[in-house]
Amino acid sequence: MAIETQWVLDNAHLARLCAEWRQLPYVAVDTEFMRVDTFYPIAALLQVGDGRCAYLIDPLLITDWAAFAGLLEDQAVVKVLHACSEDLEVLWRLTGSLPTPLFDTQLAAGYLNIGFSMGYSRLVQAVLGLELPKGETRSDWLQRPLSETQIQYAVEDAQHLAELYEALMPKLSEDKRAWVLEDGAELVTNLQRETDPDEAYREVKQAWRLKPKQLAVLRVLTAWRERQARERNQPRNRVLREHSLWPLARTQPSDLVGLARIEDMHPRTVRQDGETLLELVRTAATTPEQDWPEPLPEPLPLDASGLLKKLRAVGQHEAQTLDIAPELMLRKKVLEALLKSGYPDGPYRLPESLRGWRRERMGQLLLDVLEKKS
Repeated sequence: MAIETQWVLDNAHLARLCAEWRQLPYVAVDTEFMRVDTFYPIAALLQVGDGRCAYLIDPLLITDWAAFAGLLEDQAVVKVLHACSEDLEVLWRLTGSLPTPLFDTQLAAGYLNIGFSMGYSRLVQAVLGLELPKGETRSDWLQRPLSETQIQYAVEDAQHLAELYEALMPKLSEDKRAWVLEDGAELVTNLQRETDPDEAYREVKQAWRLKPKQLAVLRVLTAWRERQARERNQPRNRVLREHSLWPLARTQPSDLVGLARIEDMHPRTVRQDGETLLELVRTAATTPEQDWPEPLPEPLPLDASGLLKKLRAVGQHEAQTLDIAPELMLRKKVLEALLKSGYPDGPYRLPESLRGWRRERMGQLLLDVLEKKS
């Protein structure tokens, strides 16, 4: 059956529709974008579904996003997306706003124990019994006109996302609905919490092996890389490869020959930014001792794996009780942060990253496991 479709090609039309959508209980939202050689995604198409019609909004023609931003921020209208971390980046970049409240159908599937991290096509197949066409996800969405298959793909995404919401919502208990929205709110908060360039060094693999003086160099290099990626609108690895950061901070070459020998150092980086990198290393190496970063915590030792397993069992037991996909319960990073707060002998503190209903239901249980151990 053909899906009713409307193209939205000018600001006035979009504003009229946004006023109508704000009278609805929900709208389904999807995006198509390109991100091959850029730091920021380039919006190529926005799709909105209201259960009756699929609307295709052309961001190459729309110049005023105020009405759409108002819709995204309207607390009375649930915004339905699927596996939406990249969609959120597109919306934030395009409109300066993010969807609240946010209902992610991938999360909802996990809370109903249909599956964890399910792709859109698989979830549509599992819930609606429909087979979606494949192959357009990575096509050129910036081309105009779009092909008929691209248009069909985009229309079906908007329509079936709305149908998914209507099928999943009645199956969720009141608690689970609240938890899906709580997790959606956390996704939004995390995106708004932009990485501080001066803190990016903490995420570099093997950074814990460096001494504080070397960490001072790494901090400067990663901050420069992060800022340059944003300014140039290029992927971070195009500016300076991830695997070059640690050896560069450790060996601190003094000339271009030494720089070129750094592991995974791209020749283009040496040509384009070699002198800048050498100057950054020289300057950072003179950082006064009182300004060196604190040593980074070492990874947990192998003998902590048994305790990690016991902590994970808390989440698995709760998942079984609640009939939720166990992977949704306690993230490995959260459990590692908890263990690092006091390993091996305690006392332990619940990490800030354990929030909301998970902290309420499992926080004390996790501490009890650690208390018994010590």
